[in-house]
Amino acid sequence: MRILIVEDEPVLADGLTRSLRHAEYAVDCTGNGNEADHILAAQAYDLVILDLGLPQLDGFEVLRRLRHRGSRVPVLVLTS
Repeated sequence: MRILIVEDEPVLADGLTRSLRHAEYAVDCTGNGNEADHILAAQAYDLVILDLGLPQLDGFEVLRRLRHRGSRVPVLVLTS
């Protein structure tokens, strides 16, 4: 399973990434919405873990663009 984590808080992003990799998932991580949008336009994932409060492009807009492209990938929304 390939997972994209989109989280700008380094401690949380690192913890999620380490835990999921330890469970033998393939994990990519980015900390801003613009980069997430570009990655999601170019690559397929089985799951996206998405923070809403992101720099450059917020999580709502990342999700809107993802769905506008027709992607049905499951998205788990995290926010503080």
